Amino acid sequence: MALMDRLPKHLFTTRGWGLLAAGAISLGSAYVMGRRDLLSLAVLLLLLPLVALAGVRVLKPKFQVYREFNPSTVETSSTTTVRLAVARTNYSTGHVIMEEQLPPRFGEPPAFRFPARSASGGTSRYEYHLRSGKRGQFRIGPVTAEFSDPFGLSLRRHAIDDGDLLTVTPAAVELPVTGLAGARGNDGVTATRIRANPSDDDIMTREYRHGDPMRRVHWAATARHGQLMVRQEESVTTPEATIILDQRFSAFATGAGSVFGAHEEDSDLVTSPDFEWMVTAAMSVSAHLSERNYSLRVLDAFGAPAFLRSRSAPDPDIEEFSGAGGLQAIAEGLAAIELSGPRHARAEHHRADHAGSDHRRTGHHEARTDQAFTEASDSVFDDRLMDKLAAHRLRGPLLALLGALSPAEARALAPAAAYGANAFALVIGDPSRSNEDALEILRRAGWRVAPVTAKSQLGSAWSAFDEGGIVAAAGAAMDVRRGAAVPR
Repeated sequence: MALMDRLPKHLFTTRGWGLLAAGAISLGSAYVMGRRDLLSLAVLLLLLPLVALAGVRVLKPKFQVYREFNPSTVETSSTTTVRLAVARTNYSTGHVIMEEQLPPRFGEPPAFRFPARSASGGTSRYEYHLRSGKRGQFRIGPVTAEFSDPFGLSLRRHAIDDGDLLTVTPAAVELPVTGLAGARGNDGVTATRIRANPSDDDIMTREYRHGDPMRRVHWAATARHGQLMVRQEESVTTPEATIILDQRFSAFATGAGSVFGAHEEDSDLVTSPDFEWMVTAAMSVSAHLSERNYSLRVLDAFGAPAFLRSRSAPDPDIEEFSGAGGLQAIAEGLAAIELSGPRHARAEHHRADHAGSDHRRTGHHEARTDQAFTEASDSVFDDRLMDKLAAHRLRGPLLALLGALSPAEARALAPAAAYGANAFALVIGDPSRSNEDALEILRRAGWRVAPVTAKSQLGSAWSAFDEGGIVAAAGAAMDVRRGAAVPR
C-alpha cells in the first residue's frame, strides 16, 4: 500500500497501475515459461492503460463555467455566496471530479462531482460561501477538472476556465453624529443664495413670473433691466465635502506602520497597519456623509483623483461621487488602493514576483503614474491641490486623512483650511517632536486636528473634532468667509 501511495496520481488510477503491474508480471512470466498466451495477455494489460492515457489527453472533455458572486462586491468580514454553473460542451460521458481553486486565506478549496445529482438540462449547479477579513481583489478559480477514461485507468486534471475577481471592500464603521458638517436641514441639504452671476442685484433677483407677489418686486433691478424683477428665493443645493486621502509610501513607512503587509502570499497590496486604518476611516467618513446627502470629492495629496492608481476602481479618473452609486464606487476604489511613490526595495521585489495577468493589462499605466508620483514627491500639497480646492471654495467641509507630516509639508497644507467651510484632519503617526510641530502648524492655520494611531477607535477620533463645541467650529468657518488670514 505504501508503494501505491508513492506512485504519481496524475497519470493513472490505482486500477491503471495495477494493470501495468500485472502486465509486467505476465511479460516476465511469458519470458521465463515461454508461454505465448501469457505474452498476449501481457501486451493487452500494458496497452490498455497507455491507450487510456493517450485518450484522456487527446479527447479531453470540454466544459463551460458560469460564476456569480452574490453580492458582487463584499465587505470585509461579510459573506458572499458563490454560485457555479458547469455545463459540458461536447458529447463525452462519465463522472468528473472538480475543484474550485481559492487563495489560501479562504481555506480549503471546495470539491464537487460532475454531473451533480440535481443536474438539469446538462448543467450542474453548485454553491458555496466565502469570507475575507482583509480588503483586496482575489482571483476565485479556476475550476480544475479531474476526469478519467471510461475504464477508470488514467487521470487527467486541467483548468476549465480562467476564474473571476472577487472585490472585497473595506467595511464602514458607524460614526457618531457631530457638528462637523456644519448647519444643514433635516434632509441633508443647505440653503444658499449664491449664483454664478457678477452683479449683487443679479445674485438676489430673477425675472417676474405670473403669480409672484408684488411685495417681492426688486425696484432697483427692475429699473436697471427695464422689466419687472423679483427677489430670488433661496435655492436648495446639495452640500459638498472634499476628502484628501494621503497615499504616500513615505508618510506611512515610519514607526509601527513600517511593517508592511505586501509579503502575504495571496495579497500583493503595498500597505501598512496605519494605512489600513486610514482606508477604513475614508470608507466610514464617506458613508457617514453620503447618508446625509453630501456629494463627495476624493483627492490624493497631489490633487489628483484619489483612485487613479487603484486597480479595483471602476473609473480611476473620477474624483466626484454622489448618491448610493457614488458611495459604491468609492468602496470599490478603496478595495485595492495602496501606498504609492518611492518604495522600499522589499515592496518593489514583492510586486515584481506577484505580477500576473491583471498587472500585465495595467502595468504600463501603473508604471507611468508611479513615475509621475515619484517626480512630484517633493511638491506635496502644491498648487494643483490648492486649485482643486479653490474651485469648490466654502461649499462644504474639508477632511484630510494624513500619514506622518513634516513641518514643511504641514506649512504647504495649512492654507487649504481657507477653502473649506470647516477643515478637519486625522493625522496618524508616531508622537514625535516633528510630528507635533506639524500638527501645531495646522491648528494655527484653522485646522481642527485629531492625532491618531492604528489602535485608535475611529468613533472616538471622529467625536474629538467636536471638543470645544460646535459654536467654535462655526465661528472659525465665519472667520474664513470674512477672509481671515491663514498663518504660514
